Amino acid sequence: MATGGNLDFCLCFLQDVIIMAPASLILLVATVILQVDLLPDKKFLLLPPVNFTIKAINLAQVLLRWEPNTDQEQRNVQLGYHVKINAPQEEDYETRNTESRRITILHKGFSASVQTVPWNDRSLQPSSWVSAELKAPPGSPGTSIVNLTCTTNTKANNYTHLRPYQVSLHCTWLVGKGAPEDTQYFLYYRYGSWTEECQEYSKDTLQRNIACWFPRTFINSKGRDSLAVYVNGSSEEAAIKPFDELFALHAIDRVNPPAKVTAEIEGTCLSIQWEKPVSAFPVHCFDYEVKIYNTRKGYFQVMLQLILIFDDRFLLETFKKLSSVTALVTPWN
Repeated sequence: MATGGNLDFCLCFLQDVIIMAPASLILLVATVILQVDLLPDKKFLLLPPVNFTIKAINLAQVLLRWEPNTDQEQRNVQLGYHVKINAPQEEDYETRNTESRRITILHKGFSASVQTVPWNDRSLQPSSWVSAELKAPPGSPGTSIVNLTCTTNTKANNYTHLRPYQVSLHCTWLVGKGAPEDTQYFLYYRYGSWTEECQEYSKDTLQRNIACWFPRTFINSKGRDSLAVYVNGSSEEAAIKPFDELFALHAIDRVNPPAKVTAEIEGTCLSIQWEKPVSAFPVHCFDYEVKIYNTRKGYFQVMLQLILIFDDRFLLETFKKLSSVTALVTPWN
């Protein structure tokens, strides 16, 4: 009986071992698989975007567009894109979008590259680059305009409170040295979503347009967008190459003279006062120059600072105001 009992015990023990072994094996395999999943996969590669295109959608404006690679292996990795502008001016940035709009001149052409990058896991390597190009517009060399300059001027708009200021635009240029005598140029400007063609031109002796005047525009005098100006042309003898340029409004604004300039003499003191000129730019954007004519000594004296005693007859009192003004004892602009 004892021997049989021991045998039964051994058989039971062996059965327990045999039954438990597969469970232990499964647990071990599961642990190994979990640990492997946690390790970085060195074979996981990011693939470059596909269908990358560049399209001109407006004056001095392009749309870059691409699509994610459909062969990209799906993992718990957020993807982004590194965009590099190669020409006409180098620039690079990152985005999670699959399209991007850029404001740029286009008469020199435009080229860019894009690659896929990991957005939240910088241990992964970015993909290779794909590139696209927008070629420079056709035209004979030397036929495009040169020396394009533009200025804006702001006037008070008494017709609406929504737009208290009205901006005019004046542009001039020179005829290209390689342009035939029958060349005619045409100017357009774009500000924001507004595009307008010039209707008032000045001409040279050959009746070629060399300047343009917009008495009223859609330019927002308080806006920060760049002003895009585009000039193309036509001729029976040659293809005229277009030209475009971008302008910052604050850099081309022709400042108005200060408003309500007054001068008052009290004894030996001269007091000059004025108000900010008509402009959408705030007060701190202006400096002033005051020019005083000394009637005793017969010469002008220019003051840029606050208080200046220039002889025993006059004391100029002015404060830190803002514009470029010129004034006599009786003011002039």
